[in-house]
Amino acid sequence: MPDTVLSPAVRDEIARLGKADIMVGIPSFKNAATIGYVVRAAQAGLVQYFPDLHPVVVNSDAGSPDGTSRVVIETEPPDYVEKILLVRPTNRLERVSLTYPEIDGVGGKGAALRTIFEIAAALEVEALVVVDSDLRSIVPEWIELLAGPILKGGYDFTAPLYSRYKFDGTITNTVTYPLTRALYGHRIRQPIGGDFGVSGDLIRHYLALDDWTEDVSKFGIDIWMTTSALAGGFAVCQTRLGAKVHDPKDPGADLGPMFRQVVGTILRLAERYDERWLDIRGSHDVPAYGFERIIDPPPLEVNTLRLLSEFHAGSLTLVDAWRSMLSPESVETVLELAAEAGHLGDHARAKLGIGGDVASTSATTLEMADAVSEFYFPDDLWARVVYDLVLAARDPKPSLETMVAALVPIYFGRVGSFVIENRNVTTDQAEERVERQAREFELLKPYLVDRWRTQDAEASGA
Repeated sequence: MPDTVLSPAVRDEIARLGKADIMVGIPSFKNAATIGYVVRAAQAGLVQYFPDLHPVVVNSDAGSPDGTSRVVIETEPPDYVEKILLVRPTNRLERVSLTYPEIDGVGGKGAALRTIFEIAAALEVEALVVVDSDLRSIVPEWIELLAGPILKGGYDFTAPLYSRYKFDGTITNTVTYPLTRALYGHRIRQPIGGDFGVSGDLIRHYLALDDWTEDVSKFGIDIWMTTSALAGGFAVCQTRLGAKVHDPKDPGADLGPMFRQVVGTILRLAERYDERWLDIRGSHDVPAYGFERIIDPPPLEVNTLRLLSEFHAGSLTLVDAWRSMLSPESVETVLELAAEAGHLGDHARAKLGIGGDVASTSATTLEMADAVSEFYFPDDLWARVVYDLVLAARDPKPSLETMVAALVPIYFGRVGSFVIENRNVTTDQAEERVERQAREFELLKPYLVDRWRTQDAEASGA
């Protein structure tokens, strides 16, 4: 972990606050439209569920030009929350909004959380709750659901358990959930969910680690938090938050950089913590806190043709990179699938009357998926592709960043296949397919472990 970079002004603010029992941290960048609601919900949750604790809300902002920090400061004051809840807390609820310092010139969600961790540690909080600033579904109860297992149950890490639309969370569904589950044996359904509860002990553990990277300073932070908690032997649970309504993104249009940062981080951590996962077989459920909610999350449109087009285009320009990081059997099958994706995509564009730019089509998710319904990317092939990358990442050539970027088009192909397969089923039924894929990762883990140990033996000259 880098040395502290808290500014004198922030250190003065910490000195003024002295100590706190519970803290809500909200990282942000250009979230003026939503962060006021998040702050109100956080304040209400602290007052309603923890009236006897000393609370503080900290907004760690990236210097938003839209007035995000101003919204935080101008949001209804805590005494307003007390009046509408008819609860009088023992301690005054404090609010802090600051512009976080970059880490080695790099800013992002992780850098914002690094500042939040340092403030929480300095205030000696017992529990830290982190929530995203673009949430539209957060309610005051979320604060209790994320902090309760820590303050009342002795857990160190509370991961979110959401109801999400079947096409939302594609990085989670295809990579972080099945890979984390297979490696570390814990079925944490949302390891990069964005909303967490963390104990004071785990905060200090995070600050003592020396594996902070540029990716962790960005969107790699969530999987870093989850994996570091698992590898460190901390007590982990999940909490049922209901539907997550936020700013969802089409995976083919928006998630490329996030994919690279998340996957790059999980690969580096697999190398760092191999002694923690090599002997693990199978997986087990993680305790879930809170009452189950039956909520239909909002739908998300996905441009399936764009996903398949990117997959096919990648096969034309990245074949050498794919051959360097995938096994011969995997790469040949992937190339065959990419060619099929190109053929089916051309046919679908003609059928739907779409010109060359599939990104601007008005066709719906269902129309596009129906037009390429024959395309299927098998679960076992995807698991082998991911495991091949885990192995190649041990000695990446030319670089890990290049390899992960080369995986993005294959990921698009896998996501496109998932959308096609689940286009006519419910979200619950699609969840069964996610579980099927996760089990495939577990079944094929010996493929990874055997080759990993072979690499170790070759490296030691045995």
